[in-house]
Amino acid sequence: MKRFRGTGFLLLVLLVLAPMLIVQADFGTNWSATFFNNPNLQGAGVAVGGINGINFNWGSGPAVVNGTPVPITNCVESGGLGNTSANCQDFFSARFTSTQALTPGTYQFVVSSDDGVRVYINGALRLDKFTGRPLTTDTFIENITTNPVSITVEYFEGIDQAVIQVQWFLQGANTTPGAGGTAFVPTPLVTTVPLTASVVSVKGLSIRSGPYLGASLVAVARPGTAYGVSARNRDESSQFTWYLISTPDGKTGWASGRYLEFTTSPDGLPIRDTIFQQIDGTADTGAIAVPRSIMNFRRRPSARSELLAQIPWGAELPLLGRTIQAGKDFWYHVRYNGQVGWIYAPFVGVRGDLNAVPIR
Repeated sequence: MKRFRGTGFLLLVLLVLAPMLIVQADFGTNWSATFFNNPNLQGAGVAVGGINGINFNWGSGPAVVNGTPVPITNCVESGGLGNTSANCQDFFSARFTSTQALTPGTYQFVVSSDDGVRVYINGALRLDKFTGRPLTTDTFIENITTNPVSITVEYFEGIDQAVIQVQWFLQGANTTPGAGGTAFVPTPLVTTVPLTASVVSVKGLSIRSGPYLGASLVAVARPGTAYGVSARNRDESSQFTWYLISTPDGKTGWASGRYLEFTTSPDGLPIRDTIFQQIDGTADTGAIAVPRSIMNFRRRPSARSELLAQIPWGAELPLLGRTIQAGKDFWYHVRYNGQVGWIYAPFVGVRGDLNAVPIR
């Protein structure tokens, strides 16, 4: 297996042999939704329109769309358990529908949810993960041959965090049919074989909830196993690339490219945002972080990330979120002087209910 480190020659070859594909995420426009006060999409529901993209992180609060709380109340858990949520921060569901004008071609759909989700393309069920689970990312490939395209997304929230994000990336455009009605034929993709990676140089490689050294630990990748790779991210630092990989048992997370060996070049992978790039507007939890020393205030939960400021000992900071490693708080997401960033948790005291602070 050849290890891809320098890719300049390969990129030159690709430029000569195939057109360069610009990969951009698309969340769609003009979605409509119906929200239900139960996790089963049952009842009349409440309609909400004018939604430009399914890209929501509601945390532990109720659903808010276009800046307005969705007017559902008294949500009830399924299964006859009798648990209720008066403000519907838990136990609700939603059905999103839209008709999108997509260029015929091959698309990768990337779907993240906490809890369950289903996706239908032109009425066909293409992703079925309608079950309670922590934040998980799923992907699937769809060859679009019609325009427009009908897309339906069904989502439910059980307890705790509520996240739903649906996006797609054009990977290869289809040719236009000729005068004789020739069928659509996809152009070759830049990556023509499934992209997998294996761990090298270390006995175990951490898989994290985000592309940062301080993100929460999801799993550990081991040498001798092929891991599917679906996206990349360089938000931590321009010097380091992280890759979104999947384990054989269905877990998904980010691993450092320094210790991955790829079957083919990963340069054609889409660049994907993460939950960490979407939570700066998170509401206060009521908990307060109090540094016990002078703290470096970082853009992301990593010492490699941009240094925003230094926070003095004893400052009182709204605590917005946290990451966990080895069962202990690792980095805290806080607000300081109008900015949002991260500080290293072991040197920080907390006042208030830590259980109300979401884990990222």
